[in-house]
Amino acid sequence: MTNDSVVEETKQTIVQRFRAWGENSFPPTLLASLIAAQHMRPFQFFPMLFPPALIFTSYANLQGFKTDTAGMSAAFSGLYLLLAGRRRQPFMKRFGVRGVVRGATMGLALVNMVGGGLAYTLGKREDEEYKQ
Repeated sequence: MTNDSVVEETKQTIVQRFRAWGENSFPPTLLASLIAAQHMRPFQFFPMLFPPALIFTSYANLQGFKTDTAGMSAAFSGLYLLLAGRRRQPFMKRFGVRGVVRGATMGLALVNMVGGGLAYTLGKREDEEYKQ
């Protein structure tokens, strides 16, 4: 084997993985669908303000504004995490279907907040300026 035929795979650090997560358009869409599934029935007005905003961040991300949408996604995920964390849930209801969906939603919101915050902080807008 020659050196040309061997391709080295580099290991990504945790920061690079979170940044890639924050620049992806799929996690805000997944979070929006989990929030909608949880608060659609019975309809709750304030939590249902988050899915359209998160869907918009996914759309803007697909249009090429990766750095700005990462920040918006992180902000909305953090706000939802703050809102959802204020509600108390009895211990036995945490292991039902609604409790598991709530836990998954809050976990995804936390990862979105960290990943989007890192992508926004470490992102470069020079690439986006040249696209216009």
